[in-house]
Amino acid sequence: MDYDIIIIGSGPGGYVAAIRASQLKMKVAVVERAELGGICLNWGCIPTKSLLKSAQVYDYLTHASEYGIKIEGDIKPDFNAIISRSRGVAEGMSKGIQFLFKKNNIVHIKGYGRLAGGNSVEVGDNEGNYKTYSAKSIIIATGARSKELPNLKQDGMKIIGYREAMTLEKQPESMVVVGSGAIGSEFANFYQSIGTEVTLVEFLPRIVPNEDEEVSKQLERSFKKIKMKVLTNSLVEYVDTSQERCMVTVKTPKGSEIIETDIVFSAVGVETNIEDIGLEKAGVKTEKGKVVVDDYYRTSVEGVFAIGDIVHGPALAHVASSEGIICVEKIADIEVEPLDYKNIPACTYTNPEIASCGLTETAAREAGFDIKVGKFPFTASGKASASGTKDGFVKLIFDANYGELLGAHMIGANVTEMIAEIVVARKLETTAHEIIKAVHPHPTMSEAIMEAAAAAYGEVIHL
Repeated sequence: MDYDIIIIGSGPGGYVAAIRASQLKMKVAVVERAELGGICLNWGCIPTKSLLKSAQVYDYLTHASEYGIKIEGDIKPDFNAIISRSRGVAEGMSKGIQFLFKKNNIVHIKGYGRLAGGNSVEVGDNEGNYKTYSAKSIIIATGARSKELPNLKQDGMKIIGYREAMTLEKQPESMVVVGSGAIGSEFANFYQSIGTEVTLVEFLPRIVPNEDEEVSKQLERSFKKIKMKVLTNSLVEYVDTSQERCMVTVKTPKGSEIIETDIVFSAVGVETNIEDIGLEKAGVKTEKGKVVVDDYYRTSVEGVFAIGDIVHGPALAHVASSEGIICVEKIADIEVEPLDYKNIPACTYTNPEIASCGLTETAAREAGFDIKVGKFPFTASGKASASGTKDGFVKLIFDANYGELLGAHMIGANVTEMIAEIVVARKLETTAHEIIKAVHPHPTMSEAIMEAAAAAYGEVIHL
């Protein structure tokens, strides 16, 4: 065998698995045709946060007078500089992965990899040359890409996906964003914040539909506060790109309307990269666009594993990384426990941010739990008032019988940093009483977690 493990794909699942395997004294190679770090580091998680940070700084400057700061002259976003900074941040992160590969003696095989049957991986380069490598174990971590709808075909110019949305040559005056999940909402927030007139279209009754209903309502209020147009229960039927601007026909509860816009950004989800990677040839079982795996990411073929967006579970970078570590440790015959998919944090980096974990209030009731719900608004938070970030709240859901923390739902400034407390608390099976009695620092946004727990049991102080 050439290697102990060959990993196809270098995203947050693939590169993390590779580093862990190297730590366990395995000989590792990673097949990647593009930049190391995959979509997340180069075209997803990291560069979008850079864009959103620029928008946040611009927002601070335009509201500087509210903080007692006087700024003379016009304040304008430099769109090209914002995009350039974002690409620079992504490039720096990718170089960081290159360093980690060298540090951990991981071989980068540049090219397009596919299963070749048995313990083999075939890699093709840009010149059409192919070479076959062998390994005791093969991990597929090929991720996902922007999903295309039949009536919303991306041309890369007028109808775009997330790649084009973060590399446009000039800032559009207007944009229609189709889909209000994390990707759609984040980009809608970014563009609206820097002056683009954004219309956000969502097919379902509320935006960020996977979040708690109260969180969705709060984000919609916050979006409308910055003059974003939000259309729910609405469907983009047709986009006419034959003219200089796009003519978007949207079916709404009030009837059809035509929106004239510069750009249509399709954010209707992602689809897995499982085509043409040799799954059929190798006999790897798939179902509904996903590779079928067990609790330790073993596929139907001995020695072949799969992790990340191409398997069951939420398509999140931190999930893929956790799966990669579990998978590699199982290969190394280390005793590991399966990933608890009921305790996965989800974050949306809009302004205000959203973070959640566990059951929503509706899901908890539907599951038959007798629940206690505690909610603490940031309008009652001293730190939020001092920071000028009073939009949002923390909402906690407990099992009334045992005090078990069933779910947490937050919207507000920095809540994506606060959700880790909830994940650890749930992992340790912490009860409401223990959260209430755990001393939280003052003044902080995180106090709202303690206060929300206290509110569920009638002990809240600051409401």
